[in-house]
Amino acid sequence: MRNDLIITTGNSNPGLAEEICKYLFQPLGTSHVRRFSDGEVFVELGENVRGRDVYVIQSTCSPVNDNLMELLILMDALKRASARRITAVVPYYGYARQDRKVAPRVPISAKLIADLLTAAGAQRVLSLDLHAGQIQGFFNIPVDHLFAAPVFLQYLRDLDLENPVIVSPDAGGVERAWAYGKRLNATMAIIDKRREKPNEAKAMSIVGDVRGKTAVIVDDMVDTAGTLTQAAETIMNQGAKEVIALATHPVLSGPAMERINNSVLKLVVVTNTIPLSGEAETSDKIKVLSVASLLGEAIRRIHQEDSVSSLFV
Repeated sequence: MRNDLIITTGNSNPGLAEEICKYLFQPLGTSHVRRFSDGEVFVELGENVRGRDVYVIQSTCSPVNDNLMELLILMDALKRASARRITAVVPYYGYARQDRKVAPRVPISAKLIADLLTAAGAQRVLSLDLHAGQIQGFFNIPVDHLFAAPVFLQYLRDLDLENPVIVSPDAGGVERAWAYGKRLNATMAIIDKRREKPNEAKAMSIVGDVRGKTAVIVDDMVDTAGTLTQAAETIMNQGAKEVIALATHPVLSGPAMERINNSVLKLVVVTNTIPLSGEAETSDKIKVLSVASLLGEAIRRIHQEDSVSSLFV
């Protein structure tokens, strides 16, 4: 690695940042992110970044607005300190669920966040499993959109599941489920659901055969787990042997853990794009896989101007 690389982070996920640095044999850059007494974010860089290639690792997870402001202010500080290039590494891209107008007089918040990141100084963005692929087009700067599929696929191969079926929780996830099914040589099914309002959905029926099979639900995130647990129950009612869920981003807000622990789900496999807290840290139904090597390899290739396309699985 050239010595002009700096990796820094805010307070959202320091554990992941440290893992990435360990993969790259790089020290974690020094930055002090604190609060004024009224809650405003204060940032001070602890080293010279002039002319250097800086990667800011920060998921915009809960508390979403605080972590977003930390990211924006960190990049502004780097820009004003004459960093050569600033890359926002956002493993979990918040506000992504409002990616289009689905009703009158509503925002497209995913585009707003893209504008804010660019205005703050980001010259490149690296993210993982965006809620909607078109979010890449909201930026006028390069975006490297990675997928957690290689990590999940290796885990599933190690489990050596007997007669698996990959299940998409909705029509929007069909492409993702198809990609998993192709690589695992597994059949596919789709949950037909009706969403009545945000964070609430009712699983209605299944398109495909799950009887006697191990069902693997594949999604980009699990938030309140309402959709996930209802889907799992519907699948089991159709005769599946067991249900496992894969979700890249463990948002796990509100009643999520209560629902998961009381559900028919055997296991929910997530990644460390968002750090777990509370009951999720100790639950036997939650398994965490690390994406540090995937993000670290992408950072290495971007920094050395190598191809990143082979990581797009």
